[in-house]
Amino acid sequence: MQTARAVLGGLVLCLATPTLAQTYPTRPIRLVSPFPPGGSVDVVGRLIAAKLVENIGQQVIVDNRSGASGNIGTEHVARAAPDGYTLVIHTIPFVANQFLLARVPYDPARDFAPISHVTSSPSLVTVHPSLPVRSVKELIALARARPGQLNYSAAGVGTNPHIAGELFNLLTGSNIVAIQFKGGGPADMAMIAGEVELTFGNISQQVGHINSGRIRALAVTSAKRSPILPNLPTVAEAGVPGYEFVTWHGILAPKATPRPVVTYLNEQLKKVLTAPGQSSLWQERGLEVVASSPEEFAAHLNSEQKKWGQVIKERGIKAE
Repeated sequence: MQTARAVLGGLVLCLATPTLAQTYPTRPIRLVSPFPPGGSVDVVGRLIAAKLVENIGQQVIVDNRSGASGNIGTEHVARAAPDGYTLVIHTIPFVANQFLLARVPYDPARDFAPISHVTSSPSLVTVHPSLPVRSVKELIALARARPGQLNYSAAGVGTNPHIAGELFNLLTGSNIVAIQFKGGGPADMAMIAGEVELTFGNISQQVGHINSGRIRALAVTSAKRSPILPNLPTVAEAGVPGYEFVTWHGILAPKATPRPVVTYLNEQLKKVLTAPGQSSLWQERGLEVVASSPEEFAAHLNSEQKKWGQVIKERGIKAE
């Protein structure tokens, strides 16, 4: 009986594919960013939304539903109708929160259908211009001389700046204190205003502030230097061997979203990400285009879940 039902279900899906492909989308799509405006997730989401509108003929509305380290907006999408009209753009907390927080109201694998790993990018170690350091080695020396007295801004518990900052602490033997803000944008503004001494923000949201002189960059967190800041050393080059932190941005739908809709969205994302003449749009913001298949993104999420689960447990990173 189960085999017969499976065959029948497959036939129905095959028959439905042309219809879905011809009719979807018929109304605006909501792309939930579970973090406040100004952070890397918001930056990438708005760039993609603006380009998708040109291709699909419908509005793509970026909906910032922030709170609880991304859990509020993520849960909203997990519980949304699986019809392709409510999506989420996410990053490392999507898989890391479960290891940091007592309760996470979604399961990354069970509740979502991966659509595409769209971009990846490093973070930067940046300081307020008043801080008397111009290299990572000088920062480490100052932090060790003043344990617990320097603060770095993070975008919430378990967010990218938090994890990047705690890895820096643990690999350098420093004790720079994380001060949590409601998103990457507010975290950057706090550092620019001098409320904290440094941060570990994403390159896509910080490069403009660096070029304007509002903040000073010491190093990039990736294994290789960034093409848009080629003179900036990596953290490893600057004196912390083995340090590497690169984030990703990906788009997902509720789990039961029909496969034809997932395929259509994946195809459209690939078009806007790899369109001729568009590479500079991403490169000038320090973003590397990935444009993966749903299956590749699912494998990446599984790998990231194992990686960050192990790191968080071994390094003792806590939500407090």
